[in-house]
Amino acid sequence: MDSLTYAVAAVVTDPNGRVLLCQQSQGHRLWSLPNGRIDHCEHPAHAAVRDIRTQTGLEISVDELIGLYRLTGPADGAEPLPDLLVHAFRAHAVGGEPCVNAPAMISRIGWYAPDEVPTPHTATVTAVLADLATGRRGVVADVHRSAAAAETPVAQPA
Repeated sequence: MDSLTYAVAAVVTDPNGRVLLCQQSQGHRLWSLPNGRIDHCEHPAHAAVRDIRTQTGLEISVDELIGLYRLTGPADGAEPLPDLLVHAFRAHAVGGEPCVNAPAMISRIGWYAPDEVPTPHTATVTAVLADLATGRRGVVADVHRSAAAAETPVAQPA
């Protein structure tokens, strides 16, 4: 597919090292990092701050860019989707309490230990958290949508 959409995602952590995750409201209801699209001429870090505030009510500060992840391929035999170039950031909360502010996009939100991520989750969650855990930065990688976790019972938020 020739189209490319620019997006952001953030690994937002709390003081205990848990990661904020959102469950999608539609489709396969995958768990994902808080994310969104970059508006025309918008700086990716500003898009991350704006989208996470809109979705979760949480104010964040972006710490660093983990990497650029090109999400490709169909999701489990579905119709082809545009490739996404995801700017993945590490961030921390500076205000507010997370809540579901955008129920059309996310149905649940919660803090999870990085090694206890609920399933099913997006392939981006797997790739970004693995790179972060190994200390990798400046990553440029292709991630295939079909690499999402298999559907199993969903853990409850901490």
